[in-house]
This record gives sequence, C-alpha cells and structure tokens, in this order.
Amino acid sequence: MVTTTPDTLSPPDRGIRWFLQNQTSWSRAVLGSAAGVLSFYIIGAIAVLTSHGWTGICPEGVTRLECSPSDPLAEGLKSDGLGLVATIALLVGLVITAAAITSWKRMPNKSAREAVIAGGVLSSQVMALAGFLLWFRATDVDRFARNFLNISLIGEKAGLAWGTVTDSIGSIAGLMLAWAVVAATLAGIYAWLRKTRPRLVVYAALVGAGGGLVWGLIRIASVPSFIKGAQNTLVLSAAGAALGFGLGLVVALFAMSKRAVVRAPARIYINFFRGTPLIWQIMFAGVGLVPALGLDLSMYTVAILVLGFNLAAYSSEVYRAGIQSLERGQIEASRTLGLSYFQSMRYVIVPQAIRRVIPPLLNEFVILIKDTSLISVLGLTLAQKELLGIGRTIYASSFDATAWLGAAAGYLIITLPMIGIVTIVERRLRSGLTSVIG
Repeated sequence: MVTTTPDTLSPPDRGIRWFLQNQTSWSRAVLGSAAGVLSFYIIGAIAVLTSHGWTGICPEGVTRLECSPSDPLAEGLKSDGLGLVATIALLVGLVITAAAITSWKRMPNKSAREAVIAGGVLSSQVMALAGFLLWFRATDVDRFARNFLNISLIGEKAGLAWGTVTDSIGSIAGLMLAWAVVAATLAGIYAWLRKTRPRLVVYAALVGAGGGLVWGLIRIASVPSFIKGAQNTLVLSAAGAALGFGLGLVVALFAMSKRAVVRAPARIYINFFRGTPLIWQIMFAGVGLVPALGLDLSMYTVAILVLGFNLAAYSSEVYRAGIQSLERGQIEASRTLGLSYFQSMRYVIVPQAIRRVIPPLLNEFVILIKDTSLISVLGLTLAQKELLGIGRTIYASSFDATAWLGAAAGYLIITLPMIGIVTIVERRLRSGLTSVIG
C-alpha cells in the first residue's frame, strides 16, 4: 500500500515584505518620489512658518487692527519661502502624477501596479494641498489670521498653566497610582477567572494610570476652559448613553411584543423622539416642562435625561434590527426547551443580538457626543457648560473666532478615538470571534 503525504500548505502571499519584494525599480521610484514630495511639503511648510513664529506678543493699549498675536503666522503664510515650497511641491507632484498615469499599466505584477497607483494618488493629493495653499495666499490672509488663527488664545483658555501642574504634581501622581491599582486589580480578577494571559494586567495598569493623569489635570483646570468643557461633554454623553442604551433595550422588547397594548406605547415613544428635533426636546423640557410642573431638577440633569430619552428611541431601533436579524428558529427552539418568552430573550436572543449591534451603538454614542452641543440653549452655569458653550463664552468675552476652532478641536480629540474604537470593534466582529474583548 502506497501512502502519499500532502504537500505542506504555504500561507498566501501577502504582507509588506512580500509587497516590497515584488517591486520594480520604476515602481519604487514613483512611490518613493511621491512620499518624498509629501514630506518636503509638510516639513518645508512647518519650517517656514516656525521661522516667522506661530504667535506674537502685542504691547498694551494697541487695537487688534494695529497688532494681533497672529501677525507672525500671517507673515509666514504670505512669505515667499512658503510660496516657493508650495510651487515646487505642485510642479513635482504634477510630474509624478503624469508618470504614474502613463506607466501603471506596464508594470509586470500587481504589487508594482499598486505601488505606482499609490504614488500617483499621493502626488495628486500633494498637488491639491499645494494648490489650495497658493489660492489661500491670494486671499485676505491678514484678516483670516486675525479672526481664526490666534493660537495663543487656545493656549490661554485650555485651562492649565505649567505652574498649576507642578504645584499639584503630588496629587496627580497619587491619583495615577490609585487608578492604576484599581484597573490592575480588576484586570487581574478577570484574567484569573478567564484563564487569560497576565499581560492584560499590565495594559490595564497603564490605561488606569493614563486615566488618572487625565482626571487629575481636569480637576485642576480653570473655569471657563476647554478642558472643563471637554469634561462636561464626556459626563453628559456618558450619562446619556448609560440611560439611553439601557432604556432602549427595554423599549425595543416592548415594541416587538405581539400584544398591541404593549407595543403601541413603545411605538409612540419611538416615533415622538425620532420625529421631533432634539433641540426642541431640550428647550421644551428645560424651558417649558420643568418650570411648569415645578420639578426640582437642575438644567444639567434635564440635559442628561433628554439626551438619554432621545438616544433610547434611536438605540431601540438598532436593538430591534439586531434581534430580528437572528433566525426565528432560535427562539422557537428555546421555547420548546421550556423557556418563557422573556427567558428566551434574556438567555438566547439578546446576547447574540447585542454582539451584532455593538458597532451601530458605538456610532450612536459618537453622534451623542456631538449632540451635547445642543444643550447650550439651556441656562447652564459657567462650570456646567460643554465645549460649544465654552467656545461661545470665550468668543463673547474676546470677540475672537479662534474660540470656535478650539471647541472644534476639543470635539475631534474626543470623537476621533471613539471612531477608531468603532473601526477596531467592527474588524474584530467581522473576524468571526465570539468575543469582542478576546
């Protein structure tokens, strides 16, 4: 009897090393040139602007038309050096793009073609950036910089001074240690129960220390400041999400009931909060409903409740879609085992549905973070205002529109990590893992 041993299966060709090994000299030249011109444009622009200065100091008693802290930055934007950098990047990018367009089809393999295409796209992006800068230099740069590019204002209103940080370094270090110990302890318990790697404890300690550092800086920040505004934005969105996601699941189960007397109120609730603007809901509750009923609620609490009730209406539809996406045979099988309807939902259907709806729920949370800006219509105290309210307060006192850019930067600092988390969770769920955490 003759036995044959199957050939060992090799992994598919992929990865950066395989990509680089299949390049030609021309594809390397195109991609490298595109990366080089992008680096030249970014580094050159930063160097020119830095040489002129990003901000300046004006003497007392002068008007903003006579002297503005943004004057050095405006001079850098109008300088011949920056114009030369943009012109060179535009011309070189044009040459690289033309070379990529005329040569990508002649590449011998897919990796080389992809490299040439990437180089052409990258160089065209450099052309767009350089062209925009050249167009912007032809506008009223001084006026734009005076209104929107006062970087010193963002630094002043960030809420932290170096002297304040150094004076509170002891309390901040203690807070970091406490948070690290708590996070490491919880991670250690989880690792022991799940028999996972102890490396999780180290990661949790680092994350806890970072959280303690951030919270320590927030505690010593001045009012009004962008840091305090970011704190209120996070508190409002986290509290609203806790209420909205929990209530939304209950509303979704009621809305899917076969009994009309149970289903109708849930549908009315969902349609009301989805059919009316959120800003109307906030104003009606804070300005009309609470005073009319004599409720002893602060405007901050009202804002959290309205944000939570509104999110519950949207998240309930997400839950419903996730539950209905499961095969009906699962609930029928669970009912044949003797489980009631709510037991089937609790032990069989809802755990699976929640795993499917985690990405859209996280997207709803990102939207909620931005929706917190609508509570600025309420009469909040200075210490309760979120990022947009802080930006409005700073603008009202300084008449400098850079405050709006500071508020936008605060929202981006909060939302961009959340968007990254959504992407990671979606990738993990698509991989077929049974657990998001691992």
